[in-house]
This record gives sequence, structure tokens and C-alpha cells, in this order.
Amino acid sequence: MICHPDRARQQFLRLKNILQSKGVILFALVDHGGEAKKVGIKMPPTKLLIFGSPKAGTPLMVAAPSIAIDLPLKILVWQDGQGKVWLSYNSPEYLKERHGLPQDLVQAVAVVEALAAKAGE
Repeated sequence: MICHPDRARQQFLRLKNILQSKGVILFALVDHGGEAKKVGIKMPPTKLLIFGSPKAGTPLMVAAPSIAIDLPLKILVWQDGQGKVWLSYNSPEYLKERHGLPQDLVQAVAVVEALAAKAGE
């Protein structure tokens, strides 16, 4: 699928609006493409959204302190060389295995999949 040049921007704005509507805190936005442009390097649109909820994340860090390296959660919105826009994130299964999360806490990181799916609709 070849996307319109503004497609990455639209996807980013959609995801940002979804986070806001759910009351999720957007802690930071890293505009890799924008920063590359500032130093004269051409790069397709690439933005990293760093978001979460202390109420959801703190119990995870209490149970598995090493997960703090992967929190807050992140979704990367990026456009490939053919113009297709992608949403990338660490899967809940990966985070569970990497940090030994108890099964009953996995739902707190599973929200990343739901958010990415909703943004991709």
C-alpha cells in the first residue's frame, strides 16, 4: 500500500488523539525525522510517542523492577521507503518474557496493542 505523504502525520495525530481521549499521559514525543531535517539529513517521517499511566505502570515496576527500562510504553510511527506507514511497539509477550512479569499484570502493558490497533483502523 502506498500512502499519501501526509499519512504518517495523520497516523501520528490519530494516535495522539486516542491517547488524550483515554486520559493516557503523553510523556514525550521524539520527532526523529524532524531532528534529522534540522541537521540536513533526509529521513522519512518517524515519530516516537512515549506514553503511559503511573497508576498502571508503578505496580509493574514494583513486581519486576527491570521493566522500568521499557516504561513508559512506546509506539513508533514511521514511514518506509515505499510510503507505507507502520506502527511498531514491543509486544506484551516480549515484555512479559524479558522481565518475568506475572500473568496478572500483563494486561497493563497489553494496552499498547489495543491503542495501535485502534489507531490503525
